[in-house]
Amino acid sequence: MRSTKNDLSPKIRKPVVKLLNANLADAIHLSLQAKQAHWNVKGQHFFFLHGLFDKVYEESVEWVDALAERAVQLGGVAEGTLDSIQKRTRLAAYDLEWTSGKEHLEGLSNGLSVFGKEVREAIGSAVELGDADTADLFTEISREVDKMLWFCESHLGEVKT
Repeated sequence: MRSTKNDLSPKIRKPVVKLLNANLADAIHLSLQAKQAHWNVKGQHFFFLHGLFDKVYEESVEWVDALAERAVQLGGVAEGTLDSIQKRTRLAAYDLEWTSGKEHLEGLSNGLSVFGKEVREAIGSAVELGDADTADLFTEISREVDKMLWFCESHLGEVKT
C-alpha cells in the first residue's frame, strides 16, 4: 500500500482495499455478462431487452469505476485485470449458447442477485472495519443493483422467447 494523508490507518485501509477488489472483480464480470446478453439476445422482445441489457452494462461500469477509484484513494491498487477477475469472481459462468430473452434475463438476474448479496455483506464488513465512507459506497451500489435486478425480474413472467 502506498502512503496517503487519508486519516484511516493502514490497518483499516488494507482489508478494505481487499474487500473493494473482491467486489470489483464481480462488478467487472457482471458488466461483461450484461454486454454478452446485449449483443446476443434474439427474439420477439429483442429491441426492448437489447436496451435493458445495455442499461445494466452502463450501471455496472459505474460501479466498477467507483469501486476501483475507492481502492486507489485508500492507497491500494485497483485489480481489474482478467487474471484477477478470474481468480476472484463469485459469479457463475455465463452460458455462451444463450440467445433467448428469457435465458439472458435469468442469467443476468442470477448475476445481479449474487452481486447484490455480496455487496450487502460488504456494507457490514466495511462498517466493522471502521470505514463508513466505503460502507456508504457499497450501500449506494446495493440500491442500484436491486433496481437493475427488479428491472430484469419484472420481465421474466412476460418474456417467453
